[in-house]
Amino acid sequence: MHDTLGYTCGTCGDRHDEPPLSYRTPAPVYWSDELAADADSELTPDLCVIHGEHFFIQGNLDIPLLDAEGHFSWGVWVSLSGANFGRTVELWESPGREAEPPYFGWLSTELPVYGATTVNLKTHVHTRPVGIRPLIEVEPTDHPLAVAQRTGMTTADVRRIAERLLHPERNPEPGR
Repeated sequence: MHDTLGYTCGTCGDRHDEPPLSYRTPAPVYWSDELAADADSELTPDLCVIHGEHFFIQGNLDIPLLDAEGHFSWGVWVSLSGANFGRTVELWESPGREAEPPYFGWLSTELPVYGATTVNLKTHVHTRPVGIRPLIEVEPTDHPLAVAQRTGMTTADVRRIAERLLHPERNPEPGR
């Protein structure tokens, strides 16, 4: 039987497992390890507060796959207003919370594969049922991330992303 799992990396020439269909960032771009000692700052896998005045939530920014079932997903951080963050926390364990209207937020994650910064792209945060991270929708602009979310990507695109993230020293960010 022919092994269909995996691919030959275009950067290093090695055989890798099939690339992941999701990547998650551990913290908003504004977080630093020094903040862990600040009583007014906190980072959990889903929520972040910096100095008691900047609020973030992690969600999934999904991109449809054009040549396979499902989607590719970035686990990204988005800033929320204090009021919307408070509402999010208030409804955290409440069934039916997905009926909330979308919240406005600024993308607070740098995704180095798009050639232009992704920090501060305008987003809408769609609350989903309890236990499911919010869906992040980027404002429809001509930014490559926004275009990808609207039009989709191929499994070849997923492999290119994996190669960039597996071998950043060989694949510097565009413009560097």
